Amino acid sequence: MEKELPVRKHPRLKNYDYSNNGCYHVTICTNNNEHILSNVGRGLAPAGVALTSIGKIAEEQLFDLQKRFPCVNVDKYVIMPTHIHAIIIINDDSAGASPRPTLMDIVCAFKSLSTRICNRQDNIQGRKLWQTSFYETIIRNEKAYHEIWQYIYENPAKWAEDRYFIQEESKIW
Repeated sequence: MEKELPVRKHPRLKNYDYSNNGCYHVTICTNNNEHILSNVGRGLAPAGVALTSIGKIAEEQLFDLQKRFPCVNVDKYVIMPTHIHAIIIINDDSAGASPRPTLMDIVCAFKSLSTRICNRQDNIQGRKLWQTSFYETIIRNEKAYHEIWQYIYENPAKWAEDRYFIQEESKIW
């Protein structure tokens, strides 16, 4: 008997144009929620994040998005052990013939390039760093923007409450 797979809910709004100017809160998770991006240390407030070599490449590629897509700005971000939170702003006032990138194009470029660089650096072929898809919220007003900005800022301090937290990895600095 064939096992029935769960029906996945499509995470994007059906009739929304994700190339629209605006602010987006994006969460990108590692494959199988592996702890490969950083270590979160407790010490003086706020809690600190120490990036792994993969986390450093992810950070570099996050900022390179702004070079690859001139209409993109990475406003606030944090790289946690198993995921990245970022506020990505798309602001393109040009009316040129070439289409603006969608949020999916931007995240896809980030995942593809960071995976390729990490696998080349570690001499590993075919390693999957990221979960399929990503989570996103359209930031619709200033209040929501400030709440999400604060959430990202406080995320390292709340790491011990995360379901993927592992006691041994948290270091006291």
